[in-house]
This record gives sequence, C-alpha cells and structure tokens, in this order.
Amino acid sequence: MEQGRAREQARPPYTSVTSATTPASVRVPEQARGEQVRGEHVHSEPPVPRPAVQRHSVRGQILDALRAALVDGQLVPGQVYSAPGLGARFGVSATPVREAMQQLAIEGAVEVVPNRGFRVSQRGPRELAELAEVRALIEVPVMLRLARTVPPARWCALRPLAEATVAAAAVGDRASYAETDRAFHGAVLALCGNEQLVLVADDLHRRSQWPLGNTPATRRADLLADAAEHTALLDALIAQDLTVVQSLVREHFTGAET
Repeated sequence: MEQGRAREQARPPYTSVTSATTPASVRVPEQARGEQVRGEHVHSEPPVPRPAVQRHSVRGQILDALRAALVDGQLVPGQVYSAPGLGARFGVSATPVREAMQQLAIEGAVEVVPNRGFRVSQRGPRELAELAEVRALIEVPVMLRLARTVPPARWCALRPLAEATVAAAAVGDRASYAETDRAFHGAVLALCGNEQLVLVADDLHRRSQWPLGNTPATRRADLLADAAEHTALLDALIAQDLTVVQSLVREHFTGAET
C-alpha cells in the first residue's frame, strides 16, 4: 500500500487542454483528450496545428486599412513608410504591418526599401490604361454571355450591390466606393461559375484602383458617374436589352482608361 501511494504521489498531474498555451475555444474530443494524456499518438489523424487566430485577424485588418489608405491617397506615391511608424499610427506592433506591407509588395502596390521600409509605387496613365484593357478583355465577353443566359431574377438580387456603390459615391468615400465597386463586379462575374476568372479579375480591379502619382484624387462627380453606370447596366440586364448592355459594358471600360 505504501509503495502504491508513493507511486501515486510521484505521478505528474494531468495537463489541462485549456491551459494558457491552448485557446479555450478549441474543444478536444474526450477520446483524443485521453490519448493526449497518455502520450499516445493517433496514427490515423495528423496532429492539428494550433490556430493563430488573433495574429491573422490583426494582419488582415491592417491589410484592409492599408489598402483603404492607398485608395484614399493617405499613402502618397513615392513616399517611404516604415513598419514601426505605421504600427504606431494603427496602434499595433510593427510585425502585422510588415506582413501586410509584404503582401502589398507582392501585389505591386509598394516596393521594399532595405533598412528603411516600403515605398508606395508610382504609377502612370499608361499602366492604368493597360490594366483597363486587360480587364475589358476578360470581363466584357463574360458579361455579354451572361446577359444572354442569366434570368432577370438573378440580376435583381444584385440591386443592393449596385445601390451600395451609389451610396459610397454620394458621400465621396473613395475607400468604400472601391470596395463596393469591386463587390458589384465580382458578384456579376461570379455568375459565370469560374472561380479562377473571378480571382484574376478582382486582382486586376484592385490594382486599377490605386491612385496615380502627382494627380488629383478622384472627384465625387466621377464616382457618381461610374456608379450610375452600374445601376444603368443592371437595369438593362434585367430588361434583357442586349444592345444597351453591350454599349454600357464597353463604355464602362473605355471610361476607365481615361
């Protein structure tokens, strides 16, 4: 008995699965919990990595904020910004800012400046025209095909997205307009069922929204005119007026080049 009690006292206590090293929201099945306690490995299931939810959430929020700052012109083309400096502005550490800026560098929005930070890319009218041309090559044929095949009820469901672009344009909110504009175009293209096409088109669309260097910010009147084309296009699609649809679609992208 004394030997058994000694072995029992020497045995280390079980480690709780909701300790400080494991998120409390992650629940482990009872069977798996017992196997973790005994130190046994489940060969049929690979170990699940612990999710870093909070870190990815911060990075995503900072990425969204930086994209909005690019569209708004708060990040000036040609200017160099440091991760610590931007982190102080957003009230976070430099790490999520640096990770977000590296993603923007992949997208071509900024350039890495060794030992200094990131320089906002300077773009010219030619690059914007090239982006508009490529977008037109992708989106125009798809939209015209959808105009012939998608029933009016499906187009009616997109009305709130078109109206959201008008609302953002009415207050001159360039960042919100950029998001609602891409959401509308993405929803239209999604009706074709080609996910890769939607992803490529969205990337091109995002790049076309970055401001040009040494040019005035987009005027509210220009945003309103662009948003009006969305609602007019949707009206023509619902009415199945293919002639008007073709004219509006081509005009929409032609206007984006100027």
